[in-house]
Amino acid sequence: MLIGHDGTDEGALDRRLAAREAHIALGDKLVAEGHMLFGTALLSEDDKMIGSMLVLDYPSRAELDAWLAIEPYMVQGVWEKIAITPVRVGPSFVGLHK
Repeated sequence: MLIGHDGTDEGALDRRLAAREAHIALGDKLVAEGHMLFGTALLSEDDKMIGSMLVLDYPSRAELDAWLAIEPYMVQGVWEKIAITPVRVGPSFVGLHK
């Protein structure tokens, strides 16, 4: 699971919006390939996008890092910091995206 927190500077939301179309297009590709199981935007109390949470399925950290190297939110400086935590998808959800 990846949690990405956007920058907090004045240009942060503009960077997110500028990269969003490419981020979603790549996400659609990852869903089709079975690498992304779920994704959502994190919202502030006033309903502004401030980050992302993604449930990903990569066989190795090297493959995850290869995706991060081309992920528009990383490349275009949207995510200021990320946290990656290994998770196991529960049996109720396994196979939903296949």
